[in-house]
Amino acid sequence: MEMKGKYLVTIILLVGTLSVGMCSNGWISAHATYYGVNDSPASLGGACGYDNPYHAGFGAHTAALSGALFRSGESCGECYQVRCDYRADPKWCLRGAAVTVTATNFCPSNNNGGWCNLPRHHFDMSMPAFFRIARRGNEGIVPVFYRRVGCRRRGGVRFTMRGQGNFNMVILSNVGASGAVKAVAVRGSRGKTWLQMTRNWGANWQSSGDLRGQRLSFRVTLLDRKTMTFLNVVPSSWWFGQTFSSRGQFH
Repeated sequence: MEMKGKYLVTIILLVGTLSVGMCSNGWISAHATYYGVNDSPASLGGACGYDNPYHAGFGAHTAALSGALFRSGESCGECYQVRCDYRADPKWCLRGAAVTVTATNFCPSNNNGGWCNLPRHHFDMSMPAFFRIARRGNEGIVPVFYRRVGCRRRGGVRFTMRGQGNFNMVILSNVGASGAVKAVAVRGSRGKTWLQMTRNWGANWQSSGDLRGQRLSFRVTLLDRKTMTFLNVVPSSWWFGQTFSSRGQFH
């Protein structure tokens, strides 16, 4: 019975792997389309909370992810390399083309067997990103392969202050390395202890306590467990709505 149990677990694991189409070389099969916008900054924001992906450091190559990839906002800021499956769809796929996109949005499920329903892996890409891998004239779905890659960012990590009064919220963007933030702690210049922040939604992290009029330091941990401390990255004269950039960056 013990051996049968082991075989059963092995079979279940294999079926789970095949259901998402993982390839032997690390690429995973999925599908992609685009959500019909141009490269206007105002049109590319989304469920992660980035009002303007250009301001956030991501540019026009962004994507909304299906629930299986979005993971309730944990994937915000992650980078994925996507290439069209030319063998499966030579009519619409560009041979050998690939594009790297940043996760900035969520593609919701529906009740009609939609492409973003669980457990499907799907990328609803910005138009500029989609047409780096697919031919123009295609307004449908194309088969793709994807893999998670490190994010290469210019400049430092960006901290955008949100909230009001003693409700403090910060959006982290332009994060390098894995790009996905796992934990954030803040410390005011009048305090000696780090205050652990919690994910409010998407890339928005919140804390209680009045931090106005203080220099702010942040300790940021990524999903790959890399941790950096950004001392006094926000000056005491900060106010809600302002963005500050660090000198250091994850690599």
